[in-house]
Amino acid sequence: MQDDGDAIAARKPAFDPVQLIGAIAERRDRSAFAALFGFYAPRIKTMLMRAGESAEAAEDIAQETLLTIWRKAVQYDPARASASAWVYAIARNLRVDRLRRNQRAQALALYEAVELDATDGPDGPLDAAEIERHVQAALQQLPEEQAAVVRLSFFDGRAHGDIAESLQLPLGTVKSRIRLAMGRLRSLLGDAL
Repeated sequence: MQDDGDAIAARKPAFDPVQLIGAIAERRDRSAFAALFGFYAPRIKTMLMRAGESAEAAEDIAQETLLTIWRKAVQYDPARASASAWVYAIARNLRVDRLRRNQRAQALALYEAVELDATDGPDGPLDAAEIERHVQAALQQLPEEQAAVVRLSFFDGRAHGDIAESLQLPLGTVKSRIRLAMGRLRSLLGDAL
């Protein structure tokens, strides 16, 4: 004789993300998508919040992850990775992309704050000259390898790939130096700008 728990377990279908992803890929099955969303969205959100994201950002990335699964379900290959590994890799990659976009936006904002603005009025050139002095002083406080890549990138307008080639450095090293330099410049120039 079965107890009620066994009977419920026997009636409830097992959660199989591989089949659900397959149903999305083959038939654009909305109920399969809803099941995946209900299972993975809260787990992804928790994972991202533990990694330091705000609740709002974590929720956005979780939703974007599931939408990516909807769009790219046909690309999933169960022979290459488990469904969970594939889902969490998508979430991690989206988080990394978001962090990079935010870093680029901060770097651009710093660069634009330093640019001379011709519409500033009579005090504009003096203010711009003062800002430029602060930036030059801050650049001198950076290690030379960081200052060099910042000058090449922001003042000479060279692409990261060109900088890597001319300095004979790996592209990742150039990007790391720029990221570290921009963080240091933000802290040095915080009050000056």
